[in-house]
Amino acid sequence: MRKKLSLLLAMAGVLLFLSGCTQIDQDVSAESTGFWNEFVVWPLSQTLLFFADFFSGSYGMAIIVVTIIIRLVLLPLNVKQLKSSKSMQEIQPQLQELREKYSSKDAQTQQKLQQETMSLFQKNGVNPLAGCLPIIVQMPILIGFYHAIMRTPEIQSHNFLWLELGSPDPFLAILTAATTFLQQKLMMAGMSGAAGANPQMQMMLYIMPLMIGTFAFFFPSALAVYWIVGNVFMILQTVFIRKPMMKESTGGADK
Repeated sequence: MRKKLSLLLAMAGVLLFLSGCTQIDQDVSAESTGFWNEFVVWPLSQTLLFFADFFSGSYGMAIIVVTIIIRLVLLPLNVKQLKSSKSMQEIQPQLQELREKYSSKDAQTQQKLQQETMSLFQKNGVNPLAGCLPIIVQMPILIGFYHAIMRTPEIQSHNFLWLELGSPDPFLAILTAATTFLQQKLMMAGMSGAAGANPQMQMMLYIMPLMIGTFAFFFPSALAVYWIVGNVFMILQTVFIRKPMMKESTGGADK
């Protein structure tokens, strides 16, 4: 679990680096150079403009629709991640038995624990990295969409509902944190008791919403709209896909 926590924090660091250090202060255009601009940010920006025209110039609706489309495209990866999580949950009792059997911290015992753990993974066809790989694949797409929103000048000067899409909105920042918390809470509700009560998991339950909510207080509300719509999609995915899957793995028990 410490490795997963470290991976999440590392990915958050990569997100911050890419968000702040790759021409984020420059408008994207057909003249923008580089693979990132030409094949990721510019096409996504043009997609936003296309749907804005379709909705009579509403860039807010364009962000909502494109966010949903991207989440639908990434849905197979998310399902793969959920299946991997389910498989890991099914072998948690055996993993706990191994940890208790090899509880000594000396190098020889810990090496034996690693060998037995890998043998258990192979026996049950579980890849411990399978749950992380879909997240890594998704990141460039999601970061690219973030850039498309931030670097499309038409969005920065547009209003949607009560929002000025180019300016932060405190209410949306709170809503961003709340939906992030709810999404993670629902995901943890489908885990086994030991995994769901893990201190690191509990810590991430509060750290991630606080971090994303803080970003939303300073970033344009257009980005908050993107985060909230993505969170709502993931909440629905959890309710309709992950929760039944997790119930099936625990014999129908309601966690």
